[in-house]
Amino acid sequence: MYVIVVGCGRVGAELAQLLSRREHDVTVIDQVGSSFSHLDPAWRGRTIEAEAMAEGVLEKAGIRHAQGLAAVTNSDAVNAVVGHMARELYHVSNVVVRNYDPRWLPMHEAFGLQVVSSTAWGAQRIEELLYQPLGRAVFSAGNGEVEVYELVVPEFWRGRKVGDLVAGTEAVAVAFTRAGRSLLPQPDLVLEPSDILLVSATLAGIEALRERAAPAGGPR
Repeated sequence: MYVIVVGCGRVGAELAQLLSRREHDVTVIDQVGSSFSHLDPAWRGRTIEAEAMAEGVLEKAGIRHAQGLAAVTNSDAVNAVVGHMARELYHVSNVVVRNYDPRWLPMHEAFGLQVVSSTAWGAQRIEELLYQPLGRAVFSAGNGEVEVYELVVPEFWRGRKVGDLVAGTEAVAVAFTRAGRSLLPQPDLVLEPSDILLVSATLAGIEALRERAAPAGGPR
């Protein structure tokens, strides 16, 4: 796959190197030549020192035969415009843009772009880790609004039914493991301590389950 990465800060350089390790063909564009120092000296992709929105730059980068483009500068305006151009003008099949300032997220959404907000996602993950440890996130969707959590069933949940535990919460049970065997959990499945339950939930949903994991009057 041929991919263009716009922006060679820490995120862009790491992305370019990850793609190269998977043997994709990568071109990195940045208007500041010194930014390419973020790339590993052994990296052998192509670099272009120019403003991505300047006339002819994306053409020079080979955008007409690119299968993917990632706009990951620290300018939300640049990311949105470059992403929009790549998708609408050049019909690049897979375009992803970085959201740097969460206040600009609605702009990216208005363009209908695939967007990753590292700031919003990172803040939410830190907030989550400051809460009780029950429920380890193993997968994050979007910018962390919904995640899949792994819960080891506590003693207090012995004999409880899966359907009763998630009822009224922003959580859905998606997998269940007992003695190394996994299956799709049914609402009437009765839990035992040390069972492993995977739930898809919002932060509010996992917090509700954490509350239910504590015995009445016990610590939360």
